[in-house]
Amino acid sequence: QVQLVESGGGLVQAGDSLRLSCAGSGRTFGSYAMGWFRQAPGKERRFVAVISRGGGNTAYADAVKGRFTISRDNGKNTVYLQMNRLVVEDTAVYYCAASPGFYGGRWNPQNVDSWGQGTQVTVSS
Repeated sequence: QVQLVESGGGLVQAGDSLRLSCAGSGRTFGSYAMGWFRQAPGKERRFVAVISRGGGNTAYADAVKGRFTISRDNGKNTVYLQMNRLVVEDTAVYYCAASPGFYGGRWNPQNVDSWGQGTQVTVSS
């Protein structure tokens, strides 16, 4: 497993942008597909975005497609989620996730090997 630590959450207004970061430990970071899930109060944890081990493939949930961009820097053991044009419905705890396999848009929590502790994103109207 890889240890993951998120940062970058906060309180913003609708229409603003925010960038989340997730730092992974160990020399195996590049062996994992990396991505993000989010969980709103009273709802299940849902897939947001994923990027393959080398960064050549990405996938997004329909709700964020065109607004969010996932990227990674394997030299820094870090994955990023750039979130633009935020809406109130984006409010959730965002979790960084890692998996040896790349599942694309079919990635679900049962396929995740490692989780970060989560970072709160709150979008006000």
